[in-house]
Amino acid sequence: MYKQLINKEAKLAVIGLGYVGLPIALEFAKHINVVGFDINQKRVDLMKSNIDPSNELEAKDFEGCDIQFTANIKDLQDVKFFIVAVPTPIDGSNEPDIRPLIGASTTVGKVLKKGDYVVYESTVYPGCTEDDCIPVLEKVSGLKWKEDFNIGYSPERINPGDKVHTLSSIVKVASGDTPESLENIAKTYELVVKAGVHRAATIKVAEAAKIIENTQRDVNIALMNELSIIFGRMGINTFDVLEAAGTKWNFLNFFPGLVGGHCIGVDPYYLTHKAKSLGYHAKIINSGRYVNDTMGFYVAKSCVKRILAKGKSIIDARILIMGATFKEDVSDIRNSKVIDVIKEFESFSCDVEIVDAHADKEEFKHEYGYDLKDAPTGKYDAVIVAVNHKEYISLTEDYFINILTDIGEFVDLKGIYRDEFKSVNYWSL
Repeated sequence: MYKQLINKEAKLAVIGLGYVGLPIALEFAKHINVVGFDINQKRVDLMKSNIDPSNELEAKDFEGCDIQFTANIKDLQDVKFFIVAVPTPIDGSNEPDIRPLIGASTTVGKVLKKGDYVVYESTVYPGCTEDDCIPVLEKVSGLKWKEDFNIGYSPERINPGDKVHTLSSIVKVASGDTPESLENIAKTYELVVKAGVHRAATIKVAEAAKIIENTQRDVNIALMNELSIIFGRMGINTFDVLEAAGTKWNFLNFFPGLVGGHCIGVDPYYLTHKAKSLGYHAKIINSGRYVNDTMGFYVAKSCVKRILAKGKSIIDARILIMGATFKEDVSDIRNSKVIDVIKEFESFSCDVEIVDAHADKEEFKHEYGYDLKDAPTGKYDAVIVAVNHKEYISLTEDYFINILTDIGEFVDLKGIYRDEFKSVNYWSL
């Protein structure tokens, strides 16, 4: 298979051209023939014009790429190597929602042929590829796994907004259903991953490796958030504590904050789901998820208490929240926990306004039902800097004094101004 691809005797297709799929497709398209497939025709049309709908890539990143963008399944009929990179979200009950994955598997199954390869990159619970995806491929195609086609799993490690840890510079984990398929899959990824490819023992091992990467971060951040609650009651700044503790060589540098996005706030639920199906309650992971999932409510309630302590009525208090994306310097609003802060303030009948330097207004309105303001309007009883966009880091204390009432509270969730601001009513996690 590998030789067919590099000799351009076979095509590679990426199914799903979002934050993960598009960068992979473009990297491969610098070396081999690629078909980029997405069910959203509007997104496909933008990519045909060298525009990344996710605002991660520039027009120059499309140059020199041998790629065909399409939403037509007929364009996949002569593809031999499929990479599935669709989202794997959770539902309203924090249970895995693998419908996009099953849908993508159905699409591939319709064009699957003898000798083809299918590699999944979507984050899943261990066993999902073999137990949930392969049966769909077999049913739709009429082919038999291992006899007629081969399967692999290679989890994505792309970090949105990160220009240092890019696809080519991060070691890729790859797995296959046979030693031969593993080698073909690994060599294919080595075309675009300069950092190298780790060959995992099995598909389940690769699935598990991916899911614990973000689970580990989630648990560590939960500890920081819990510490921030404790230290808040002591009247000491958590970031000052962490700065002091960080002088020890083996202290791990994690920080408190809102935990959202498509990975850290989601992936642990895939693992706890699988654990539950095996009769085990994952105590530490679930506890960490509870702490992180409730931080938005904690932030808003703490701010409300501070406003009330100043003798200000909380009803109709004006609140400004700066930042609506799930992390700094990206437009990605998926699973943004800033929404929890907004809703909690609204439960107290506060008047909440939101601004963001990167988020798309229409997308935010469609996803969450809230309007984004172009700029602050008037004076506020509290200003919460929820996301440390570069545009906000450069703002001065005088800027915030001018938009705060005399008793207004300034909430710095990332602790970015703690050593600089002396005149505002300052609070951070």
